[in-house]
Amino acid sequence: MTEITILSGKGGTGKTSITAALASLAKDTVFCDSDVDAADLHLILKPKNLVKEIFEGAWLAEINQQKCSQCGLCMEYCRFESISLNGIYYINPFQCEGCRLCERICPSQAITSKKSTNNFWYISETRFGKMVHAHMGAGEENSGKLVTHVRKKAKEIAKNNDHKIILNDGPPGIGCPVISSLSGTNLVLLVIEPSQSGIHDIKRLIALIRDFNIPMKAIINKYDINLEISEELKNYLIKEKIELLEQIEFDENFTKAMIQEQSIIEYAPHTASAIKIKSVWEKLIQL
Repeated sequence: MTEITILSGKGGTGKTSITAALASLAKDTVFCDSDVDAADLHLILKPKNLVKEIFEGAWLAEINQQKCSQCGLCMEYCRFESISLNGIYYINPFQCEGCRLCERICPSQAITSKKSTNNFWYISETRFGKMVHAHMGAGEENSGKLVTHVRKKAKEIAKNNDHKIILNDGPPGIGCPVISSLSGTNLVLLVIEPSQSGIHDIKRLIALIRDFNIPMKAIINKYDINLEISEELKNYLIKEKIELLEQIEFDENFTKAMIQEQSIIEYAPHTASAIKIKSVWEKLIQL
């Protein structure tokens, strides 16, 4: 099977709208939303959940007040300052890093740790095919591990059903979730916005992808909002030997389609933007 991961370097480039449009063209494909911190592909694809499972997050410590002798060792040794005294010793779950040192040094064995269960992953059915996605609770950790888990499940579905393609909507930035979405993928499609921040962030992302030695193709989305920067981006891509598949103009139909919970291919299939996205998919399939 072939896994295509769509990345942008920053939020707001239209990456998910492009992914949804490609999904509406794809056949024999499994869809995967790796943006687990702020997943939104489901807003367009409207999946019906078939499987919902808990994904265990970081360790969280808790003090049993009935056992606590109030010796203060836990607060003294906690380097993250997550333990405070206000009549009783209390662990702030938003500051606790889950190192479990307090649990080990407590002479009264009053501190226990358990893993967070505030994260979930799903296997769902969409009108275009199976989709694997996830939801992380506020302030939760291990998003990189959850991305890896979601991608693993998507590959299992593709293998078991003999699907040829996995279309992976990746997270923005260059952090842990992006690294987890890159490892082992076959091709990256860059969705670039013609802005100063767009240039800055895509350069960082390209440098990261180079470390993984993964081939890249690119789209400049909303290219006509700044023709000067779009030209600069084109020259940069030529310099980096990254093929520019299409330049897509700013199109209000993307927003109108999202309001209707549709991709632009469904909402306005004969517009210039939709035709260019069809061209992008054909080129990807040929690759």
